[in-house]
Amino acid sequence: MSLHTLHPERVDETRMRAYSTFGPLLVHALTQRLARCQGMRELDKVEKLLVRLIEETDVAAPHGEAMKEFAIELVVSTLRNVREHPDAKHDLEEIDERRTEGRSENPGTLEEQLQSGLEDSFPASDPPAVVSTAITGGSKDIIGTDEVLRRKREARRGSRQTET
Repeated sequence: MSLHTLHPERVDETRMRAYSTFGPLLVHALTQRLARCQGMRELDKVEKLLVRLIEETDVAAPHGEAMKEFAIELVVSTLRNVREHPDAKHDLEEIDERRTEGRSENPGTLEEQLQSGLEDSFPASDPPAVVSTAITGGSKDIIGTDEVLRRKREARRGSRQTET
C-alpha cells in the first residue's frame, strides 16, 4: 500500500508509526557512522547536544515530559550500543594521562636516559634498562636516573675544563 492509496484518516497514524519505527534506526545508523569516522569524543558531543535539544523542546502533547524521557532513553541507549560496536573509532590516549609522576619532561634528558640504557644493556637483544637497580649486600644510597645523568654531565664538563 502506498501513500496515495492510504485512507485520509490513516495518514497521521501511519506517519507516527513510520517515525517511531524508522527514527531509532536512522539515529543508530548516523551515530554509528559518526563513531567510525570521528571517534568517541565527537560522539560524546553529539549525545550532549541531542539530550539538550530534547530537554529544551516544548512539547504541547499530553505526556510531553514522559515523551522527553523516552527520547533521552533512546539517545543514551543507542549511543551506548554504538560505543560498544567493534567498528567504532576509539580516540587516542592523551599522553599527559599516561605520564609517570616525577618523570622528566625534558626531551634531552629522556634521550640521555635512553642512550644510557642502551649502552648499559647486554646482550643487545635485551630491552634497554632505563632504571637503576640496587645490588644486595651494599649500603649505597639509591639515586635516580636523573641524578646519575646529572653527575655524568658534570664529570664531562670537568674533564673538558681540565683539557683546556
